[in-house]
Amino acid sequence: MTDALAPCARIGILGGGQLGRMLALSAARLGLDVVIFDPEPDCPASRVAVETITAAYDDLDAVAKFAASVDAVTYEFENVPAATAAAAAEHAPLRPGALALDVAQDRLTEKTFLNEHGARTVAFRAVDTLEGLQAAISELGLPAILKTRRFGYDGKGQAVIREMAEAEAAFAAMNGQPAILEAFADFTMELSIIAARGLDGEVAAYPLSKNRHSGGILRESFAPAEISEDLSNRAFAMAASVLKALDYVGVMGMELFALKDGTLLVNEIAPRVHNTGHWTQDACHVCQFEQHIRAVAGWPLGDTAPHSSAQMINLIGHDADGWESWLRSRKAVLHLYGKRETRAGRKMGHVNVLGPL
Repeated sequence: MTDALAPCARIGILGGGQLGRMLALSAARLGLDVVIFDPEPDCPASRVAVETITAAYDDLDAVAKFAASVDAVTYEFENVPAATAAAAAEHAPLRPGALALDVAQDRLTEKTFLNEHGARTVAFRAVDTLEGLQAAISELGLPAILKTRRFGYDGKGQAVIREMAEAEAAFAAMNGQPAILEAFADFTMELSIIAARGLDGEVAAYPLSKNRHSGGILRESFAPAEISEDLSNRAFAMAASVLKALDYVGVMGMELFALKDGTLLVNEIAPRVHNTGHWTQDACHVCQFEQHIRAVAGWPLGDTAPHSSAQMINLIGHDADGWESWLRSRKAVLHLYGKRETRAGRKMGHVNVLGPL
């Protein structure tokens, strides 16, 4: 199916977290209805959608009924099981497609794919045994980072190795899961680009953001990043190449390292709307969430030019307890995710502090 959806069409979202919630809110403003599929009955997105189907992702009968009830399906997280995505795609267009999930779910597959399509990464080696890890360290040098190939996020499933004596403990920390050793990137800036590709192949990207992580979790993004036009153009070219190679439809986040010599490396991609793009909600006329809904619906992509600069601040855990003070702060726009339980390390919301360009 390549036809654009009409207003009042139904878009299904696999996943009901904060990204699904913000996608549903954007869809509603455009006159589109969202149906959420999530195992949790009271997930954040369920309270802003027209319908929620509560079932396990491996309940393929429920997935099929869900997909048959909508006009297109998308997802808000990259670890949707392959069988779930395939079952949904039998009944409705899946946007982005299954290839994006397949690539993004495995760090080895991802890095191999990126390097094959004009998006250079750090050097890496597959690791399946302790002896293999020791050999990889001899080839790549130290320090290096050992990561599980699948399911790691926000600093989980990884260990920094600074000397060979730490290799055994790092390998044990992987709990027998297939792993990948990545060389360290001597970067000066952590950047990201939020890019979209429409059903017609049009590509649009927002200005890059500069990001600050702590403990493996994004803390702040500053946009537009103060970088050269050349660096920006190279980032756009890499994102466009990857989007085309994936035959992608929707918004993708691409995290980048800028090295001292001007080299630009891709850290990872996310086949969905992305935390580093939250600044677009209040600093752009068309935010990343609306852009994704437009693409999934087969509608024209929107303008990505910002009207303001922004500092996006993640509210992690009990940071969100100070929500009332943000409401009193000038030029700060508060976004809370509707999560009923506050836990350490949990993303509870974010704030966009706007300024002049």
